Amino acid sequence: MSESSSYILFDIPNGRPPVDRDFLVGLGHPVEVCSGPGEGACPLVAGKGCPLAENAHGIVFELDLDRPAHRAVLRKYKTALDDVPIRIAVRPGQEQEFASLLRGIKVWTHEPVAGDLDAFAAEVEAADQFR
Repeated sequence: MSESSSYILFDIPNGRPPVDRDFLVGLGHPVEVCSGPGEGACPLVAGKGCPLAENAHGIVFELDLDRPAHRAVLRKYKTALDDVPIRIAVRPGQEQEFASLLRGIKVWTHEPVAGDLDAFAAEVEAADQFR
């Protein structure tokens, strides 16, 4: 089980809580939620920093890759948080459309289920051991 300061950040439109939040909490991974940049600029992308993202031990990204602002957030995650495990949930077909942006990141083309999140939590714990 991971330490209590370890949490997984869900970057989800409208800040809706992830379906399996309680599952991850049961595995020892508290969950924080960010609803994305909305109409304004994401502070991480703007260079102001974002403690929520910067302190996450894992990130599940479910923002809309059709939106340029959301793609900018993902690019920043990939460069600024390169030692943090990231999973991207996209609509079917987007894994090909945005293949260059998604290179190097594991992609889900479905709503993540308990098995997906269990495997991701294990990867987060493994990464924590090497930090």
